[in-house]
Amino acid sequence: MTDRLESDSDRFPDSAGHMVELTRSLLDAETVAGVLRRILLAAQILVPDADMASITLRERDGELRTPFHSDQAAIDLDRLQYRLGEGPCLDAADPAGAAFARSGDLAAEPAWPEFGPAAASYGYASVLATALLLPTESDEAVGALNMYSRERGTLDGLACDTALLLATHASLALAAVRTAADGARDRADAENQMVNLRTALDTRTVIGQATGILMARRGLDAAKAFELLSRTSQNLNVRLGSLAEGIVSTPETADDL
Repeated sequence: MTDRLESDSDRFPDSAGHMVELTRSLLDAETVAGVLRRILLAAQILVPDADMASITLRERDGELRTPFHSDQAAIDLDRLQYRLGEGPCLDAADPAGAAFARSGDLAAEPAWPEFGPAAASYGYASVLATALLLPTESDEAVGALNMYSRERGTLDGLACDTALLLATHASLALAAVRTAADGARDRADAENQMVNLRTALDTRTVIGQATGILMARRGLDAAKAFELLSRTSQNLNVRLGSLAEGIVSTPETADDL
């Protein structure tokens, strides 16, 4: 993850006032992973006092994971919350929870009596987690953007406003990605159906031609000619369409059926 953060660091401005650049970058992303990587990078650059960041995703079965992170310490702190069952990223990623969770003094944070002191022992004093709406069938908070700061009393005010704005941009971009993906799947399904229809029509045409050849060369009516064609297909264990193609390409073979 860190290599992507470093290589993309010139894609974003140095102030939170240039959100239009972020929007353009997010709309350029073609996958959910692409959007989340850009949001993670933007959080580190645009949110005041954010020393590191991570993204929590809640799976459909409730399992939590951190697929994107800026530092090893970030994923360590996320996993600590998952193990303890408490912490800001759990609160923010809870579909029934608040839009964000914050503390400016983790060492003395009563909301997370186990995680708070543990996070402080890592050298981080403040935390901010905002809910992320991912492309699901229902608008539920199923993820969180997490930011950690080494300074006490930070990640509030402008930082919180910026983080919430980032989360909104992310949700809109993720919705656009899903819409594009759905459209691509619809187009692919339609194309597959057309191919299948053409194949079926071609096969039926060839079978009709073979039936006509049998009628002419063997003096059969349509029903008996098709019955002979079907029976031969079964006896030879050859697809009906393939057998018909052989008769059409070499009509005299009809005499031997």
